[in-house]
Amino acid sequence: MKKILVIRFSSIGDIVLTSPVPRCLKLQSGAEVHFLTKKEYAPLVANNPYVDKVFTIEDKVSEVVTALKQENYDFVVDLHNNIRSRSVKRKLGKPSETLNKLNIRKWLLVNFKRNRMPDVHVAERYLVTLKKLGVKDDGKGLDFFIPPVEEVDVNAMPQLRKGYIGFAIGAQHATKRLPSEKIISLCRKMDETIVLLGGKEDRAVAEKICKELPGRVINACGKYSLLQSASLVRQAKKIITHDTGMMHVAAAFGKEIISVWGNTVPAFGMYPYRSGHGGKGAGVMVEVKDLSCRPCSKIGFNKCPKGHFKCMNLIDEDVIVNAVRTPF
Repeated sequence: MKKILVIRFSSIGDIVLTSPVPRCLKLQSGAEVHFLTKKEYAPLVANNPYVDKVFTIEDKVSEVVTALKQENYDFVVDLHNNIRSRSVKRKLGKPSETLNKLNIRKWLLVNFKRNRMPDVHVAERYLVTLKKLGVKDDGKGLDFFIPPVEEVDVNAMPQLRKGYIGFAIGAQHATKRLPSEKIISLCRKMDETIVLLGGKEDRAVAEKICKELPGRVINACGKYSLLQSASLVRQAKKIITHDTGMMHVAAAFGKEIISVWGNTVPAFGMYPYRSGHGGKGAGVMVEVKDLSCRPCSKIGFNKCPKGHFKCMNLIDEDVIVNAVRTPF
C-alpha cells in the first residue's frame, strides 16, 4: 500500500480516538497517510506527524471528491460509517474497510438495558479496520500534538503557577453535563485552584460559577483556541470532565482523569483510553449505577426525558472531591 485515506468527519473526541490509526499505518506499513475530516476539526490532525495530508469539507463531500480522486488511493479506511463517508468510498471506487458501529447492540442497551457490547474500547475497534493491511495495535494509546505557538504559558499567570485542576464543564448535550449548581457545590468543596474549560457555548455557565466563587475559579471557556485549551489540559494536575471530547484529550496526555457520567455509560466503549497504558487505567469514573432509565441515549438530550435528571443530580460529590485529593 502506497497511499491510504482515513475518514473521520467529527467530532473532537472521536477524532482523538482515531489517532493510533495513522501512527500504526505510517510506522508499520510506511504508507502515505491522508485524513479527511470536517474543516472545524482540522487542527486536531493538522499537526500529526503521521498524517501527510489533510482534506476537509464544510458540509458536502462534493467539495473535495475531485481532489481525492486525483490522489489515486490504494485503500480507504472509513472510521465514520455514515452517508457521507459511504459516498466518498463509492465515488473513489477503491478497496476499503469500514468501522462496525455496533448500532444494534447500542440500541439494545439503550432501549432494553441489555448489554451485548464487547469489552473493547472504541479506539481498539478503530484499529480492527487495519487488519486486512497486516497492521496491528502497537499498544501506545492515543496521540495529541500541540504546536509551540499554541502552548499556553501558565507560568505567566500567578494564580496558576502552583498548579490547578482542570474542569471541562461542557458537553454537546445537556444530559451529559452536571447542573451548574452541582458544579458550584463541587468547586466550593475543593481547595485547589480550578480552571473551567470549554467553548464559547459554555461561557455563560462558567461566568455564573465564577461569580459564586470569586478568586477560586478561573473561566477559560471560549477564551482559548481548541489547541490552547488542550495545552491547559496537558498542564493541569488532574482533570474533571464529562463524557466529552476533552476527556479524550486528557487521556492522550496520560492525565489523571475523573470522568462524570450522566445519560451515557462507559459500556459504550468511550471511556478514557490512557496513552501508554494499553488502554488500561481509565481513572475514576463517577456514575449513578442501577438507574432503570440509564442509559437513555447513546448520545444525549437537551433535557432529561423523565424530568428528574437523577443520573446527574444524584452524583456523589464527595467521590469526586476525594478523587481530586487522592493520588490514583
